[in-house]
Parts: sequence; structure tokens; C-alpha cells
Amino acid sequence: MGSTKIPIKHDTSLVKLDSLKQPILDTNLYKKLVAHLVHDSASIHWPVKSEYPLPGAILPFKRIIAYYGNFYTPNMGILGMQPEDTMLAKLAAEVKKWKEADSLIPTLPAINYIAVTAQGKPGKNSKYRMRMPPEQIEHALALAKKINGIVFLDVQVGWSSVQDEIPLLETYLRQPNVHLAIDPEFSMKESGRAPGTIIGTYDAADLNYVTKYLAKLVKENKLPPKIFIVHRFTKGMVTNYKEILLRPEVQIVMDMDGWGFPAKKVSSYVLAEAIEPVQFTGFKLFYKNDILTLPWKTVMKPTDVLKLYPSPIYIQYQ
Repeated sequence: MGSTKIPIKHDTSLVKLDSLKQPILDTNLYKKLVAHLVHDSASIHWPVKSEYPLPGAILPFKRIIAYYGNFYTPNMGILGMQPEDTMLAKLAAEVKKWKEADSLIPTLPAINYIAVTAQGKPGKNSKYRMRMPPEQIEHALALAKKINGIVFLDVQVGWSSVQDEIPLLETYLRQPNVHLAIDPEFSMKESGRAPGTIIGTYDAADLNYVTKYLAKLVKENKLPPKIFIVHRFTKGMVTNYKEILLRPEVQIVMDMDGWGFPAKKVSSYVLAEAIEPVQFTGFKLFYKNDILTLPWKTVMKPTDVLKLYPSPIYIQYQ
């Protein structure tokens, strides 16, 4: 794996102070929780060896439970499916379930809002993507504040690039509770195909650009480490994973983004996350698509997901 490496927390209750009142990392707790994620059984892949993260990092001190989507449509996830109060109550119930399933790692709610959405048509800039207006992003921030949670701004670049899209979100990313996610599925690069017609891809170089950019924001603005989610369900969605650089300012989560019956989801998790270790892992659960294949009529339970090796530290509902 590249050079520097990471992992840790956000909330000041998990940050000690030295004699000069400067925050320091609770390395003993960090090591305990990292071991917990691998069921206290290290392997050649896990846990990933890395430097300790900067103080104030969230992972692995909190397990993030996120709701995903876009406010304009119910087709992209739970955020657009239900009235706000109903949706937030449902999220609170999910957060409680995960807290009960693993009492060692506290839970943290999150809003994962798709701030740049891939499009099936080229649009006026021929980039096959649509940027959401500021008022919609501000609404996502307001929802997170309402639940004492954090925000992920999710980017689907289409024919654009992370280099062009992510700097436009800097106003928000300068805020300590705002983090970033990208979706390789809709990164069409030089394929010449519209999003949704084939599965897209990013290379380690793309991810390294993002983490370098986020690390610069963290250092310049004296922020806690940023979390960087990469949604992935096939190996080809991220190439040259061994070249991905880890940085103390950024925590990377490779999130299993595939839907289907449990055995299919677990297989995708093993192939795309577990045997190509980067830093932390995530797991996505679909309220609709996961139950389309009979006889499975419910999404996987927290206790089932936690049995995975390593246990995901980021959980997303769509």
C-alpha cells in the first residue's frame, strides 16, 4: 500500500488532552477497537497496518449509520422516499438496532446526500451529470444537525471527473462535520458510454487525488480528519488498489455497494473489500432491491452483517 496510513475518531470524549491542553489520540482504545473489527483475530490482510490518525478522527471510535439518496426523487434512496420526520424516525430506529448489536462501538447517524448525480443524457455541458443547487445541500446539512449527525456529500461524476467536481464542494467540505463519498459505478472515464449502461471505474490515482485534496483542507483549516467513502461492488470499479495512499488526515472506507440476497452480498464484500484491503470497510443495505429475490423478504440484520470479516464500520441504507 502506498506510504502513510490511517484510522480513528471525531467526538472530543474520545480525545485525551496532554499537559499543554493539546488533543492527543487514545491509541490504546484505537488498537482495541481495530482488533474488535477483526474479531480479535488478525490475518495477512486485516487489520491494515497504518499510522495512527490525527486526533479528532471518527473511525473506529464510532460506527456510522447513514441514510442515502437525493431529495428530488424516491428512486435514488430513502432520503427521497418518505416525509422528513418519518424518515428521521426510521433512521433513529436503525441506529438503535446497531447500538444494541455491538455495544462496544457507539453509533453515529449520517446523511449521505447525492450532491452530483449521474444522468442518462448528456445535458448542456455533455458531462452526463447534474450538480445539485446549494439549497438542497444546505437541507442535507440541516437534517444532520437535527439528529446530531454528520453529512457525506456523494459525487457521481458521469463524464466529468473528481478533479473537476470535488473542488466545487469546498465551501461545505471546510466544515468539520461534512465528509465525502464517490461512486465509481458512474465514473465513465473514457468509455464513451452513458452512466448506467456499464459499470464505471476509478483508479488509485483518482483516489489519491481526492485524499490529497482533503488532507490539504484538513491541514489548512485545522479540521478533524475527513472520512472518504468509495462505493464498490466489483474489483474493476477500483483499479491498482495497492497504490492507494493512506494519510493521517483522511480515513478511507471501501463500501460494499451491491444489492441482492445475502449470499450474493457477502460474496461481493469478500471479493471487492475483504481481499483487497485498503483501510476500513462499509456495507450497504437496500430497503427495496435486497428483497426482490425470493425467498428473502427482509434486509440483512445487524447481527448478520457484524459477522463479516472485518466487521464494517460504515453502514448505509438506501
